[in-house]
Amino acid sequence: MIDKPIETVMRQSKRDILIPADLVATVNEDNNLQHAFLVLTKVKYAKIPVLDKDNHFKGLVSLSMITEQMLLDTGITTRPLDSMKIKEVMQKDVPTIYERENLEVILRHLVNENFLPYVDHNNSFLGIITRRELFKEINFLAHNFSKRYIALPAYQEANLKQSAAQ
Repeated sequence: MIDKPIETVMRQSKRDILIPADLVATVNEDNNLQHAFLVLTKVKYAKIPVLDKDNHFKGLVSLSMITEQMLLDTGITTRPLDSMKIKEVMQKDVPTIYERENLEVILRHLVNENFLPYVDHNNSFLGIITRRELFKEINFLAHNFSKRYIALPAYQEANLKQSAAQ
């Protein structure tokens, strides 16, 4: 559990850690791999969300998933990219966030992921929470904690409580 003083200061930031869906590069699960390859190349990301036609989050697709399909024993070819659909190669077991206020869950997942898809309870895609945006919040915390709290070592705090009780 995140200590209350830490969480309180992080919530004072006016910055939103969510990047809204309309600002996130995505692809449709029925697009071919060539389309995903072009989008990933243009936006310069390694991995992006995959949605269905109704804007429901379905998974993630990465450059490495696509290039894996291009490798043959005799070399590299782009031919499979025209006929294969994104839904055939995408990662489906992806952690998602339903409650963006739950900083503990977000922190735990962002240890292993660069971003987390943020969805509603119908799995509609609402945006992403990135490790970068969370680091901005941690930076805010590091520069603003002492404006609201005085941090004392736990052993010193225990000694102060004992002294006060006497």
